[in-house]
Amino acid sequence: MTTTNDLLLIANAGDGTISALRLHREPDPHLEVLATSADLPGCSTFAIDPDHDHVYAAFKGDPPGIATLTLDRETGILTEIARTPVEGSLSYLALTPDGRSLLGVSYGGDFGAVWPVEGGSSGSPGSLGTAHSRFEHRNLHSVLVHHLSVDGADADADAIDTLRVYAASLGDDLIAQFAMASDASGTLTPLDPPTVPAPTGSGPRHLVVEHVGGAASVYLVTEFSGEAIRYTVDADGRLHPAESVTVTDPDAGLHHSRIGADPIAGHLIWGADIHRAGGHLITSERTSSQLAVTTLGPGGELGPVLGFTPTETTPRGFGVSPDGRFVVAVGEGSTHAQLLEVGDDGTLTPVDRVQIGVKANWVRFVT
Repeated sequence: MTTTNDLLLIANAGDGTISALRLHREPDPHLEVLATSADLPGCSTFAIDPDHDHVYAAFKGDPPGIATLTLDRETGILTEIARTPVEGSLSYLALTPDGRSLLGVSYGGDFGAVWPVEGGSSGSPGSLGTAHSRFEHRNLHSVLVHHLSVDGADADADAIDTLRVYAASLGDDLIAQFAMASDASGTLTPLDPPTVPAPTGSGPRHLVVEHVGGAASVYLVTEFSGEAIRYTVDADGRLHPAESVTVTDPDAGLHHSRIGADPIAGHLIWGADIHRAGGHLITSERTSSQLAVTTLGPGGELGPVLGFTPTETTPRGFGVSPDGRFVVAVGEGSTHAQLLEVGDDGTLTPVDRVQIGVKANWVRFVT
């Protein structure tokens, strides 16, 4: 019997579809395509509520919006149940742990917001209410929610058992940081300071928060400078820059990029996605079509880069299985998904490859 960890979803922006796949681990690891659901033009981000089997998928159009879909875990079929128009196409979606609030940011619209998720009393289950807590920064690219639980009498009382939200602004070279109300309102309040800087011209892109050795760290991958940067998280949830490491292959001969440049024509750095796999951090770079593996120290510190592995062409997105054993990578220049196994030493070994949709760019496991 398969576990829920074996199910994953892939957004195919070119087809406007989401593919559902099953990862089979035994006897030989491989991927099985279960179903493909359509009518989501330009879909390039989605968030999963595993407790209610809901998927919230952003799509482009006039107007753009967020579709709520139900997921059948056995067949992989997604069925749309609601649509919510939004003011600008969204580049990233994230749910709160309790599934009561959906956060999104817009790269082209330069804004972020929170949508309450209806539970059925005032609307259909999974439908979205009116957006609130709007904030603005240039070219916002990602947003994540961190549950901050602090023990000890010296901690700020407002920091006990609350949520923190972090949003990366590629255009302003910063991470915005907020406290989020733990109640159903989901209201955002800027922390003090409200933003944390990233290196000038680095192009902050995607974020991931991880606990390593009992301490929380937020890791950032930059699009233009090709760096992984670690931020420590203090007792109030504020970020503080720590160490950084270059995660582009020196043998690729790539150059620092900038907004508006053509990375392929200029042979420029084009950083994309970031995830943790056990004791390693994995990042993707699109011009060289590679995945980089970086070691993590006992406290989450960034160590040396172990190596670079070729993958699907233009790997905008990839996902890591919940146990950290497998990576599924896709590429905007490919119509396939690649399955790689993560060795104890961080080595990535390709083990399977299957046909999916066009311009695949987002991978998430259903946990």
